[in-house]
Amino acid sequence: MTSPERLKGIDAFVATADSGGFTAAAGRLKITNSAVSKSVARLEQRLGVRLFNRTTRTLSLTDAGTIFYRTCTKILADLEEAEAVMGAERLEPVGKLRIDLPASYGRLHVLPLLLQFVTDYPGVKPYITFSDHFVDLVEEDIDLVVRFGGPDVLPAALGHRHLASEKLIFCASPAYLERKGQVVSLADLDRHELIVFKKSDGPISWLFKDTVDGPTTKRIVDGRIAFGNAEAEVAAVVAGCGIAQLPTWLVGHELQSGEIVEVLPGHSTAGQQLSIQWQKSRQALPKISLLIDLLAAGLR
Repeated sequence: MTSPERLKGIDAFVATADSGGFTAAAGRLKITNSAVSKSVARLEQRLGVRLFNRTTRTLSLTDAGTIFYRTCTKILADLEEAEAVMGAERLEPVGKLRIDLPASYGRLHVLPLLLQFVTDYPGVKPYITFSDHFVDLVEEDIDLVVRFGGPDVLPAALGHRHLASEKLIFCASPAYLERKGQVVSLADLDRHELIVFKKSDGPISWLFKDTVDGPTTKRIVDGRIAFGNAEAEVAAVVAGCGIAQLPTWLVGHELQSGEIVEVLPGHSTAGQQLSIQWQKSRQALPKISLLIDLLAAGLR
């Protein structure tokens, strides 16, 4: 079967699924009800499966129809994107844009840049999610991610731009230090209450440097309070619950206001590397290329 034949009926099928019926789809496509119904029937006959469950009152996707719908919507979105890029407005970012960001860093630092981007380019339709776990851009159909850490070698299908390395510091509230005593050496941490970030059931570790020029080592620590959310961890430090090792991008406001202070400043360490990753196959699209440049400039 030729490629043009494979595309026949897809628009009618997607419009029917989106609209919930043949009549609504006909109005959307500006053709007759009968034409939509026949187009979908011919598509089902060609595929050899029922795409819709039909009753006198309702129309719903079958399991096979649901799977086919996901594929078809992606095909139509790609075609729309290609037409937009090849059109007269090809230098203007347009179309759907799927982005995933680290939860706290994304909300605090990346989101303001993205909101300005979509304000400047009203043709862009973003879907922005927040997660701290690994995501497969190709498998999950994500255009671009901002990430701390990740694999040393990326798949060939992905582009990558390194931005910076986070700086980790030990910090506490002045009230806590007044109550529990100052921290002069790394050994003093053993007698203090520690606040930690915990993502799984595994051991919790911090990064340590015994001297300014010495190597960085990872050591398991025993925290009194563990959080699965970085911003909650900051709130606990501000409340005087203990000492935490936190990135400066997370506590900049609290350090500036004096709500927390850095302890053991000679033992700060470099944390994970911050980078942008994207699908190379989409890099030429203005919505991707311009966003990469914007984020690279704004997040450095």
